Amino acid sequence: MTLGSDRVRAFHRLHASGCFVIPNPWDVGSARLLAGLSFPALATTSSGFAWSLGRPDNGVSLGEALAHFRSIAESVDVPVNGDFEGGFAIEPAEVGANVAAAVATGIAGLSIEDSTGDPSTPLFDFDLAVERIRAARRAIDDSGTGVLLTGRSEGFTVGRPDLEETIRRLRAYAEAGAECLYAPGFRGSADIAAVVTAVAPTPVNVLVGSDFATVEELARLGVRRISVGGALSRAAWTGFLAAAREIAERGTFGGLAGAVPFSEIDRSFPR
Repeated sequence: MTLGSDRVRAFHRLHASGCFVIPNPWDVGSARLLAGLSFPALATTSSGFAWSLGRPDNGVSLGEALAHFRSIAESVDVPVNGDFEGGFAIEPAEVGANVAAAVATGIAGLSIEDSTGDPSTPLFDFDLAVERIRAARRAIDDSGTGVLLTGRSEGFTVGRPDLEETIRRLRAYAEAGAECLYAPGFRGSADIAAVVTAVAPTPVNVLVGSDFATVEELARLGVRRISVGGALSRAAWTGFLAAAREIAERGTFGGLAGAVPFSEIDRSFPR
């Protein structure tokens, strides 16, 4: 059994019961630090990775995303889920081909979302969105890797906050082969509980980008997986910008005083 299959099986087990947090590193260093904190799995973040390259979210190429998946997966011993955005294609056949390339990088899971990037029509047509998930499922099955497929519906993040339509899409994605469902943008417990109930028994991922809920509260609602997207990256940028702006605007260095000691970070990375 390869390390990859070990991690895939471990990732599937995490989705079988309970509730776990899957934080989102943006580079190898942040991945190793998070793994060192005993999180059972990690997930890449398209925004955090893009920002680390000086680009906006969704601003990386397919090749860059694949190389990023491989570098993160190879850097830690825990399962890694790849944020594969919209599959870097529109047509289902092309999505499938790209998924086939992604599952060869060593990741244990990946997600496909239904946002188009076009503000006038922010979501793919329902039937096309479902076919894209079905194509991803076929590619994974053909690969024999068992990589776990997450279907994402982005209505609440692209200006189409329709709970009924979101549930319709998530159910269809599960029928098309998604093994975990994810609709970022929910904040209220009523909406979260409604989705969990409507798509049961398929596991649900909830995005937490602020302090609107605790792990215990989300677990009680039946949430299986909790991710933070680009929030950890934003938190890191927040500290960086606050300290840098103080230096630039005031000529003082108070923001550096509370920084994590050099030795604590340095010893986290074996030579």
